[in-house]
Amino acid sequence: MKKDYAQLSAEDFLEGQLLLIDKPLEWTSFDAVKKIRYSIRKKFNLKKIKVGHAGTLDPLATGLLIICTGRFTKKITELTLEEKSYSGTFTIGATTASYDLESEVENKTSTDHITTQDVEAAVAELTGKQEQVPPIFSAKKVDGKRAYESARKGEEVILKANTVEIKTFDVDCSELPLVRFSIICSKGTYIRSIARDLGEKLKTGAYLSELRRDAIGHFNLDNAIDPIAFQELLEGEKG
Repeated sequence: MKKDYAQLSAEDFLEGQLLLIDKPLEWTSFDAVKKIRYSIRKKFNLKKIKVGHAGTLDPLATGLLIICTGRFTKKITELTLEEKSYSGTFTIGATTASYDLESEVENKTSTDHITTQDVEAAVAELTGKQEQVPPIFSAKKVDGKRAYESARKGEEVILKANTVEIKTFDVDCSELPLVRFSIICSKGTYIRSIARDLGEKLKTGAYLSELRRDAIGHFNLDNAIDPIAFQELLEGEKG
């Protein structure tokens, strides 16, 4: 059940609230945080209020973003440890430098020989605990710089593998070369890297073409609200 944010006071937000936000496509996670902070400050004429998010979503991903206000920002580290649930689409038969559609599609190859059984065999190998190398177009820090900053300049980026766990990995291959998926995974897992690894297993290349985060721990997207709708609720324009 969605919380009625319109009934909350300035003190409620300062004491701490956990907001379930449905991040729109092409927004950064920080864009969503800025919108929520602005909306609260404007509504209650506050000079400042702490607002932060628990777990970044890429601009081309949509879905659940947990945003904490006030004293609840102390919970952010704890919340980032929760397992995540995702759904979306991989496209096999090509690659991109970013492993998603942020960069140009290249290295196109035929997938006519790829069967559902081939994909399912590769998925089985990618399920469970494993060492995963993050995308070079990521916020991981290398020598004090974000990896994507160096990658976008064409500089070489070498990232260390992290131990992650793909707890469940289900696919629908009825529309090949599109592979629709649902995944439950541990903290620190990059779905874009799963796309890369799937493409390598199939020897066709693959990239992430659509992604939505459905849940974080027991927090569900069904109870989330768009940041624009949140602003409208606070302003009393809808509700």
